[in-house]
Amino acid sequence: MMKSGGIRVLVFNCGSSSLTFRVFEATSESDVRTVVSGKAHRVAVRGSEPSFLEFHVGDQAERIETPLESHQAAAGLVLEKLGSLGLRVDRIGHRWGHGGSLFRTAWVDKGLLSRLRTLVPMLPIHHPAMLRVILHCRRAWPRVPQFVTADGAFHATLPPRAYTYPLPKGILRRFGFRKYGFHGLSYQYVVRAAAAYLRIPLASSRMVACHLGTGGSSAAAVLNGESVDTSMGYTALPGLVMSTRSGDIDPMLATYLMGIYGENADGLIDLLNKKSGLLGLSRFSSDIRDIIPRLRDDPAAGLAFRMYVQRLKKYIGAYAAALGGIDALVFTDDIGLRNRLLRERVCRGMAWCGIELDAEANRRAAEDGISLLSPPGARVKVLAVPTEEELVICWEGLRLTGGGYAPADRS
Repeated sequence: MMKSGGIRVLVFNCGSSSLTFRVFEATSESDVRTVVSGKAHRVAVRGSEPSFLEFHVGDQAERIETPLESHQAAAGLVLEKLGSLGLRVDRIGHRWGHGGSLFRTAWVDKGLLSRLRTLVPMLPIHHPAMLRVILHCRRAWPRVPQFVTADGAFHATLPPRAYTYPLPKGILRRFGFRKYGFHGLSYQYVVRAAAAYLRIPLASSRMVACHLGTGGSSAAAVLNGESVDTSMGYTALPGLVMSTRSGDIDPMLATYLMGIYGENADGLIDLLNKKSGLLGLSRFSSDIRDIIPRLRDDPAAGLAFRMYVQRLKKYIGAYAAALGGIDALVFTDDIGLRNRLLRERVCRGMAWCGIELDAEANRRAAEDGISLLSPPGARVKVLAVPTEEELVICWEGLRLTGGGYAPADRS
């Protein structure tokens, strides 16, 4: 039995093809430590490599190769493992992709579950999985309170010129269409971490941050610590080329697909969100880590990779121009942190806006800490920064407790 004197918070973070989890112990908001951590990789992924779970308990690490057909199944295995460790959990927190303007962080009850169900169509890849994980936790550990944190709160600072769609005002008022943005928990953490590492004031900084995951990816323009533009929109479909999402396309293609190809609305949503992107281009995998080894021999893989790089370069350049120059370019999440080839290709030819990469620093970049990747004296500092979305979710949950950090009494 693992003993503790503080409150324990289990955080689940559903990605489109992964499930990250961490158990934190907190005796105060400034005293939070990780007790157990891990990740389910390649959840429901069609690819050339097997799915697996990794667990980290203290200095011990365990990797379990096992089929992971759904996020719910992965969460079930995590709860079983934590139970076998005799680990007490007082709260369970979840990232919720699209809260709209309904909430920032809230306890899960019947009323909130009803609201979450109405938001499921907003993120057809993430929300169904997130909701199933929440419901599974309620069934498996019914006495443990749960909370959810909306991922887009960081982008609430977008100015009207960035969040407004150029549609008739009547339609905007009637349906509430606007850019919301995503990966906000990640951006909230990494821009602060980058500023602290560089010893520059966040309140007078200009950064472009790139959250590049194994599923979803986005970029954000951050001015003085606040989001002023981001590549995703009302939903998580627009922007970069992603694992199974198309990113930006001509919207008229949707009408042609429905009128000529015969797709209905549900089929079109499925096509653009689950069958496009790297999977649609390569025809064999949605994971860029599978695509890179085949760049030389497979023209489809090469095209998929080049399109991924090109779209990202375009957004970085556009945001650098919009900000009037940048102080830092930040890469984060699994692909941004661990894929040196991608970083090298993205930064190639970007010296016009001050972005240069030190090849040796890029090659030696750490995967568990902040790495400076630009050469000495470079105008723009290029960084790889591990994200801490789970820690931000934990902080949000601790605020809900109103300062109560004692273990729950379940006697």
